[in-house]
Amino acid sequence: MILLPSPNIDERDGAVEFLVLHYTGMPDAPSAIALLRAPEAKVSAHYVVDEDGTLYGLVPEEKRAWHAGISSWRGRRMLNDASIGIEIVNPGHEWGYRAFPAVQMAAVRELCLGILARHAISARNVVAHSDIAPNRKQDPGELFDWRGLAAAGIGVWTDEFRESKDFWDDIAAIGYDVSLPPDAVVRAFQRHFLPQNLNGIADGPTARRAAAIRALVDPVPPPA
Repeated sequence: MILLPSPNIDERDGAVEFLVLHYTGMPDAPSAIALLRAPEAKVSAHYVVDEDGTLYGLVPEEKRAWHAGISSWRGRRMLNDASIGIEIVNPGHEWGYRAFPAVQMAAVRELCLGILARHAISARNVVAHSDIAPNRKQDPGELFDWRGLAAAGIGVWTDEFRESKDFWDDIAAIGYDVSLPPDAVVRAFQRHFLPQNLNGIADGPTARRAAAIRALVDPVPPPA
């Protein structure tokens, strides 16, 4: 790991409970790292993973990085204090979104496994930036290999569909803030769990996939 400390840090008030995955959304790695280290930008992340698998450490895990912004998951708001943020180099939807190379995903996988070994982060709290800020963000996006990470024990995934009783109840139980614009919330769920369908509509497949994800993460069965 190459250490490139960022000044954009402060102290935590509690334990780490969330792991948030981002893409950099900038033309290249140097410009993204420069931004994350610029005092005037007021943004940072704990780690950056380049497309060739190179790992950069910007903020120690015990410190608070400024990556999540206005955010919510499972009723918890402003997640910087309780999260570790990983920026994954990719131009993003603005600069030419593309698939994440296998060597990069292998480095992300190794980094995440180390973080999960050091902190009590539940699988359901391994999230996308778009999950926790669906009205503002779309990263790491529909090309990110959530299925592969889950197969390694990082986060949750299923290819199954279940009968849905109430889509919005299921989405809220998974963790999404359902007070936000409905199409943004639906699309964020689709980017993570049903990437072949990004229509922003709570259609049949989307509802049935939400019910299947809820069954993985929510120990309380939905109402009959």
